Parts: sequence; C-alpha cells; structure tokens
Amino acid sequence: MHDERRRIEERVERILEQRIRPAVHADAVPFAIEAWQAPGEPVPFEEAAAQSYEPFVTGTPWGPPWGTTWFRVRGEVPAHWAGRRVESVFDLGFVGDWPGNQAEALVHTVDGTPLKAVNPQNQYVPVAHPAAGGERVDYLIEAASNPDILADDFRGPTPLGDPATAGRAPLYTFARADLAVLDENVWHLSLDLQVLRELMLELGEHEPRRHEIMHALDRALDALDLDDIPGSAADVRELLRPVLARPAHASAHTMSAVGHAHIDSAWLWPIRETKRKASRTFSNVTALAEEYEEFVFACSQAQQYAWVRENYPQVWERIKKAVADGQWAPVGGMWVESDGNLPGGEAIARQLVHGKRFFMEHFGIETKGVWLPDSFGYNAAYPQLAKLAGNEWFLTQKLSWNQTNKLPHHTFWWEGIDGSRIFTHFPPVDTYNAEFSGKEMAHAVRNYQDKGGGTRSLAPFGHGDGGGGPTREMMERARRLADLEGSAKVRVEHPDAFFEAARAEYPDAPVWSGELYLELHRATYTSQARTKQGNRRSEHRLREAELWATAAALRIPGYDYPYKWLDRLWKTVLLHQFHDILPGSSIAWVHREAEAEYARVAGELEALTSEALAALGEGAPQVFNTSPLNRAEVVRTPDGGLTYTEVPGSGSAALGTGTAPRPVTTTDRVLDNGLVRVEFAADGTLASVRDLVAGREVLAAPGNLLRLHSDLPNYWDAWDIDKHYQNRFTDLLDAESVTVVESGPLLGAVRIERAFGKGSRITQTVTVRAGSRRIDVETDIDWHEAEKILKAAFPVDVRADRSTAEIQFGHVHRPTHTNTSWEAARFEVYGHRWVHVAEPGYGVAVINDSTYGHDVSRTTREDGGTTTTVRLSLVRAPRVPDPEADQGRHRFTYALLPGATVQDAIAEGYALNLPLRVAEAGPVAPLVTSDNPAVTVEAVKLADDRSGDVVVRLYESLGGRAHATLRTGFPLAGAQVNDLLERPLAGEAVSCDGEAVTLTLRPFQILTLRLARA
Repeated sequence: MHDERRRIEERVERILEQRIRPAVHADAVPFAIEAWQAPGEPVPFEEAAAQSYEPFVTGTPWGPPWGTTWFRVRGEVPAHWAGRRVESVFDLGFVGDWPGNQAEALVHTVDGTPLKAVNPQNQYVPVAHPAAGGERVDYLIEAASNPDILADDFRGPTPLGDPATAGRAPLYTFARADLAVLDENVWHLSLDLQVLRELMLELGEHEPRRHEIMHALDRALDALDLDDIPGSAADVRELLRPVLARPAHASAHTMSAVGHAHIDSAWLWPIRETKRKASRTFSNVTALAEEYEEFVFACSQAQQYAWVRENYPQVWERIKKAVADGQWAPVGGMWVESDGNLPGGEAIARQLVHGKRFFMEHFGIETKGVWLPDSFGYNAAYPQLAKLAGNEWFLTQKLSWNQTNKLPHHTFWWEGIDGSRIFTHFPPVDTYNAEFSGKEMAHAVRNYQDKGGGTRSLAPFGHGDGGGGPTREMMERARRLADLEGSAKVRVEHPDAFFEAARAEYPDAPVWSGELYLELHRATYTSQARTKQGNRRSEHRLREAELWATAAALRIPGYDYPYKWLDRLWKTVLLHQFHDILPGSSIAWVHREAEAEYARVAGELEALTSEALAALGEGAPQVFNTSPLNRAEVVRTPDGGLTYTEVPGSGSAALGTGTAPRPVTTTDRVLDNGLVRVEFAADGTLASVRDLVAGREVLAAPGNLLRLHSDLPNYWDAWDIDKHYQNRFTDLLDAESVTVVESGPLLGAVRIERAFGKGSRITQTVTVRAGSRRIDVETDIDWHEAEKILKAAFPVDVRADRSTAEIQFGHVHRPTHTNTSWEAARFEVYGHRWVHVAEPGYGVAVINDSTYGHDVSRTTREDGGTTTTVRLSLVRAPRVPDPEADQGRHRFTYALLPGATVQDAIAEGYALNLPLRVAEAGPVAPLVTSDNPAVTVEAVKLADDRSGDVVVRLYESLGGRAHATLRTGFPLAGAQVNDLLERPLAGEAVSCDGEAVTLTLRPFQILTLRLARA
C-alpha cells in the first residue's frame, strides 16, 4: 500500500478547521447591542441596570485596561428555528491562545440572575433546547477588559499591571454577538474528527491502529458534502462509528479525570478581579453540571467560595446544589492554595483549619486531601500537618517544571521530618489545565514513572485563571476516550475515588523523604521583600495578640476574648499567603494592596494587644515576653533609657529584673562585651569577630560583605534566579562613613553608610549588647536598582558538611557539597528565622527577621582550612510583571550568632522576631512553660468553640525524642490531645495530674493540647 499519510492528515486538518468548525453555528442572527462604560471600579448589577445605554455595533473597540463595560443585548429567536438548539454566541475580541487574563464577561438576565460566563474557549450561553421560535432574548453582560499581561510572553516590563500607568486606550474590538443554532450533528462530527485525528498522530507510525484510523477518516470524509455539511454530517459520523467503538486494551492506563479551574487568588490581576473570575467560572461549572450528569468538578480555596457566597448568592445556591448532587467536590481543605515554603508553621495549620471548617460548615463535607498543584515547592513539615488536619492524600503538579532533575515517582508516599507519611500523587499529564488532547493523553502514559506498580493517574481538566473552567467539548472528548483503542481510558470521578483506588493497587509505593524542592522559581524566596516582611511580622503579631488576649481572658473577669477580630485578621493574612502574592510574583497593583493590608493588620493587632495588656491591670512598667523561652536582654525603657531585664517565656517581669552583665566597651571601630569582640575594617565590613568564650576567630574572611549581582534570569523575572547570576557582581566596599553611634555600657553600635548603583543607599547599624553573643545588623536600604540582587555574606571558619535551616515546626539539613545534580540544583534555598552551620564542637547561626532566601557554599583556603559561607538574599529588582518591584525603602534586621547550637539559633530566632514589649500593666506569670527546651510552644489561644479551654500547640524542635513536663499559669482540670481542628485525636493521650501535663514527643512531633481549666 502506498504511503498516503501526509495527504490524509492534511486533508483532515483543513476540512476540520476550515469547513466543519465554522458550520457549528452557521445559522445566526445578530443581537442589537447597547453599551455603558463604568467610570471606575466595578459596580453592582442594580447600579449598572439603572444606567443609560448608548447604541453599540460589533467591530467597535471597547474596554480600557481594568475597565468594566456593561452591554445590553436584545434579540428574537426566528420562528423557523423552532425545535432546534439555540444559543447566544459572543466574541468580545478575544486575543492570543490563553483563555485567562483577558476579556471575560458574566451574562445576566434583566432581573439580575447570573446565567453563564463568556470566555475565549467558552463563548456560548444556552437559550432554548428545543427553541419555540419568536422568543425574546434580553441580557445584561458585565464585561471586564483585563489587560493581557502575558501578551509579550514576559519578555519585558509592561505598564499594564497598575491602573496608574496602564492608560485608557481600548484593548479589545467587539467581534460577535449573535443568536445562533448549534448544529449538533456538525458539532459532534467536529469532536469525532478531533479525537481520532489527535489519537492517530500520537500513535507510532508502525502501529496498525494509526493506519486504521487514518483510512477510516479518509473514507468518511469522502461522504462529506462540502456544499452541505449539515446535511451530510450524520452520514460521516455513522462511518466513523466503528473506529470510535474499538475498546481500549485491557492493560491500558486509566486516567481519572476531574473538572478543575485553577484560579489564582491574585496574580496578573488584583484580588477584586478574582472575586469576579470565581463567579464567572463557577456559573459555567454549575451550568455544565446540569448538562452532563457524570461531570465532577474539584474546587479548592475556601476564600473563593466565601467571596461568591457574599457577592453572588444565586451562584452560591447553584454550587450548594451541585455539591449535594455529587457533581462538585470541595477539595484541598485550605483557605487558599498558599505558598508551600514561606508561611510559618502555625499559619499553614490555620490554612487547613479555616479551609476545612468552611467546607464542613457550609456543605457538611470534610475534605480528605491537600490540593496544591501550583505552589513553588513544598516544605518537609507538610505530611505531618496534613495528617493532623485529618487528610489522607496530597496532590501537587508544579514539580514537573523542574529545571534539572525529574522526580522519580508520580505516585508515592511522602515522608516528613517527623516520619509522618501521606499518600501523594503528581499527575503525569504535567498540567492542571488538561483538555484531553491526544498529545496530553499520550504524554501522560509515556511519562508515568510508576508503571509496573500503578496503573492509574489523575488529570485535572479545565481552563483556569478566568478561562471558565471545564467545557462541554472536554466532556465530549472524555466520553469518546472512556474506552478507545490506542488511548488511555478516561474516567470522570471524584479525586477521593482516584486516591482510594490508587492506594489500594499500590500500597507499597516508594517513599520520598524530606522537602519537595522545586528546581525553579527560587527567587520567590526574595522578590517583593516588603510583602514578605508584612507576612512575617503579621504572623508574629498574631501570636502575640492571641497570647496576651488569652492571658487577659484567663485572669480578668469580663474581658471579652476577640474571637471575631482574630478570625478576620487571620483570614486576611492567610489570603495574602496565596502562592502568587507572598512569593512576590504578582503585578504592582497586588503588592501595593498587600502592603496596605499588612499595615492595617499591624494597626489592628497592635490595638488588640494593647487592650489585652491594659486589661491586665495597672502597675509599674512590665516587660512582656511573647517568646516561649526565657530571655535576658537589654530593654529600652519608656523614657528612652536602657536597662537589662530577665523575662520568663510567655510571661512578664519588672524592668531591671536580673543581674547586670559585663558592660560593652567601645574603642575605635571595636565593640567588646566580654562574650564577643567585633572589629570593623575601614570599608565597614566585619574584619574580625572573636568568640571570647570559645577563644576562636569566627570569620575566615571579611563578614557582612554586601555583594550586588547582576540578576537577569532566562524567563520568569520575579520568579527565577538562574545560576549564572553568580558570575557577575560588585562588592560594596566604599563606605562613606563608619561611625560609632552607641558607646555602652549596655549597648555598643557602629553605623556604616554606603551609596552605590543607580542612586541607592544603604545604612547599617551593627549592634553588640551586654550579655549577648548576638551581633545585630539593622539595615535601611533606599533601593533603586534594576535586575540586581543584593546579598550579605558571612564566611565563617567552620567545616560544615551541611547547613541547617528552620522550616515550619522544625528544621532541615542540606548538604554544602554539590556531588550530584540534585544538590547542585539547590544553589538557592529558603529558611525561616535562622540558618546554622557547624563542625563538631562549634557552630554559627545567621538570624533574620524577614528574609527567606539564602545560599550556603564551602571552599578550601590556601592554609588548608575550610570556609563555609552563608549568604542572605536581601532584596531583588525584577521588572516583570511589576516594573517597580522592590523599589524604595526597606528596613529589616539580620544577625550573626557565634558559638551557636541549633537550640541557640531557635531561641534567638524567636527573640529577634518577637521583640520584648514594655507596657504599664499588672505582672503576668507564664501561661505555659516546658521544662525541656526542646519542647517549644508555638501558639497559645482560647479554643475556637468558645468553651473557655486553652489550646496550646507545641513541637519537638531539636530533632530528637523529648520528655517534658508542661506547667500552666492557671488551674488545670485536664488535658486532651487534639488535631489541628481542635477535635480529640484518637489513640493519643497525655498524663495530667491537675498541676502539670507530662509529655513524650518523637522528633519534630507537633502536638495540639486542649487544656481544661479547673
């Protein structure tokens, strides 16, 4: 037989694209259109409906950036269409091939009922099936002219991410508004041809099935009358029926498909637009559920449900019905799909608590899994946190973006730092916006890493980010692919059903231990530093407010614990931990609003804390310690003086309590407190840091060396830092001044001022305090660089085989060598409050109050010694998607801690992030104390059920087994181990004798205790 593949393949493509698809809605009549442009921000339907509308015609430009145009369309179904399937079809002037982040619209009836959205790949709104003829159709359409930020493929800066710079020129040209007949035979024929053609092209050239399909398509198209496609479509479909009916092989891979619409809670659009994106997509989904009874849609992010419930009650009622009908699956159990690395441990716990409770309260459903397809890596505490929230499975997708190494599994047990394991799946289709294309189907089968162990995978399908979610075309393709020879079998089902089946067939799946590090998007640990600082400080302020409000509630009759305030403020902070806000990868509008929200949160939490302390009574000034650990520090008094005070963890002490330590002596560029001696070079770097207790030099080269690197990644500017950044840099060694600004006895400080780059300035105050080995570097930067990253280096004289960094509820070890590609790929990593490097017998920690990104490297000196260098990433200057990212003022502190153990690093990490507070209030004995420093109290609050019980969350922080006695500053009636949602945890018990609770914790175990008061 002659090889006619090219002729047939090209024939099928041309006829499908140029003849059949245009005939799907060939019979059409135009709507009459009027328009009204909202002058500013979006308005409610009632306000828009009351406006005066002007005549509007297709072909007219419309929609300034971030604008809202309301269209009124009117039409009448022609009488001769009676009995046919009539739809409204709209093309707002859609651009590009991405269905999200451009023009979108929500279609309403004239009484304000939302019907369905209009999106680039979902342009129809049902009118009647069958139509009666003569029916009047009258809609009001809220159209958003969101700019296509991705139009230039992120090749350069765009002004469109901020209304102040976006301009007012119309972005789109209205292309179509018609009443049309959906020719169902033609439409189904187009889908038959598409599925078969794409399957054929993915099969091997020597596979008989490919040639069978090819010749069947060729013969079928011979029956198509190109002058009467509607009249001949049914005959062509009948000829294709046998080739579509051939069943899949018994060993074919099974693809469990679930509808999905990944909607970033903010990214290339502001939060206010996400509220509308959710309503549009959810209206589409509920409409599709009515049309396809087998349809199942998985949707995470309780915050988005809450927005729809508040702003679109009719859509909310449709969601509730779909949930009740089993067609809508709340998943994920988190308030938002947060970043997987940067939120603190308690914040991730609250993400799970608030998310799961929302679904339980409103749907009576407890979600079983964590759904995080798009976050930029996942911390090693997640398995334990997920299980403590009652979850059984974990889903991610982003690891398919790895630059260097391919994860060796798609279905596996993920093991956390405490040994907890959770069943995890990583869909081999390598997308969470699948469409069931032939390429996707074939890729998933080829890519699946666990052949021979498992036989199934999950495929989330649907257009995300405002693209409208799953479509009827996807559902039709899924039906055709349910049992088709040459393809994987598609089964639309709930994610819980997939995970149950996958675990049953593959219970001995391999284990991946430790963090799931994404070998990409490493700059998200640093970009938009003010957003990250706002999150870090909000987390600690929330801890502070909860602790002192609990103290007031326990000791002051009539004090009203601020449940509602704390709930609202926590949800604000959780929202801004979304994986494109906290990582710094959103447009300018988003980050400007985030900074304003953090300022508001700070103000409200300060008021809550002050009120709680004031409620504790009047008295001489007290020093309050929110840290769980005892502290002895130099404290600034209300009159501006200094005093040394010892304060118990979670309690208070009078100013000046404690034994005065040896004073700080200050000579020319030397600070000495008897514990450390710091010498400054003329250029302002640390020439020497001498540990006077250990009798050794800490630094192997000048410390606090500021290095400015060129930083232009290959693609994702705000997201990525590529390894070549290391090759071009300037050391900031020209100090304008090095000045002693504090000279003891309790505090010595030297200020260094520098100017550099394009008008940037940095002022650093290096402080040594009496009684402390910690050397603080208070930093004030006025930053005006572009495509640069600033790092601060501490080359220490220790040979460290690994670095240790704090993560959520514990820490992780990372090798300092690069023996393998896996280690080499970790050239930039994240940590929370501290990084520690050590050799046997001696360690050094670098502490911070708001930075996350860092790198650790090791070199051998000419003298044979080893230098381990810790470098903090302080600030970046990406220009995409926010051209002004990080520009302006930054204030933060980092510190060097010589002679530090991991336990010391933990203590000083808390101390730097939770400054002692001086207030005129009654003394407060510690609320909760542990007699084992390894058992660290992370949160103290009243139980959410308002029972008056006290909830304490603690963890083993050193990585070993720990026995501890927990004592309370209030009468104790009993203790119970709870899960994160404050429910009794089966099989867990602690000993309580009325005065104390006796605990035994495994390494890094998290324990939530509910303490009943006597």
